[in-house]
Amino acid sequence: MTQDPVARIRRFNRAVTAEARVLDHSFLGRGRPLGPARVLNAIGTGRRDLGVIRSYLDLDSGLLSRLLRELEAEGLVRLTQDPADGRRRLAELTAEGAAEFAEYERLSDQHAAETLTRHPRHEKLLEAMDLVAVTLGRERIEIHRADPRDAEAIWCLEAYFGELARRFPGGFDVSLSADPEADSLRAPRGAFYVADCDGLPVACGGLKGDGSETGEVKRLWVAEAARGLGLAGRMMAEIEAEARRLGMTRLRLDTNSALPEAVALYRNAGWTEIPRFNEDPYPDVFFEKLLDAEAPASR
Repeated sequence: MTQDPVARIRRFNRAVTAEARVLDHSFLGRGRPLGPARVLNAIGTGRRDLGVIRSYLDLDSGLLSRLLRELEAEGLVRLTQDPADGRRRLAELTAEGAAEFAEYERLSDQHAAETLTRHPRHEKLLEAMDLVAVTLGRERIEIHRADPRDAEAIWCLEAYFGELARRFPGGFDVSLSADPEADSLRAPRGAFYVADCDGLPVACGGLKGDGSETGEVKRLWVAEAARGLGLAGRMMAEIEAEARRLGMTRLRLDTNSALPEAVALYRNAGWTEIPRFNEDPYPDVFFEKLLDAEAPASR
């Protein structure tokens, strides 16, 4: 068997095409191919603006219009004008469309569960899928504000704490750490961000504030599958921009030498190592960065 990288990628593409049933005339047995089923899914998951749908599915206007006409003819979708902007067209599911969307969701979940049974190492299979999905979807990774008590934020934080427990020689117990209060990571004192790739969280980071000109970067984490794509730098840029907006002139952070990639990230990003500034038992490396008045990062 050839080990040529191009041949291996092509083999993968063929396997995914077959698994996703791209060529089926009746995707998941519902009487229509994958194209209109994907449009139905995009609308059902909250994407109503035609421009947003087109961008999300990477379709040209003509193809999207044809697929929407097919769904309209089936009585699954209706198109309207945005009452706030007559130039924008919106799509919404009819009652029949909502029922069809729900059935697609049920069948898709069932198919995904069956896929897991085809390999004994479930977690390895999922890790490989995550790596591929994030790599192919890297241009669609979006960073947005979140409440640190939201489910997606909690998921990220638990994954982060779990990694610290695995990598620190003595483990990690968040109850012993100087864990910031949620209010210090929320407006108007601070901020918390989550990055997601097609709806699944892949990174987080927080800005802890106390009303002074000094803020602290907390809980910066990137999922294994998303590392090496520049996401940590993007997250730090968002945090620094928000710190400037809140009138902060200095940021601090702490980390542990058991995380050498984090230490290297901060050194390469212009942070200066400083003496210990807190009593948290886990960090052993401390940094500071003075903020200039440059323009905030775009979102």
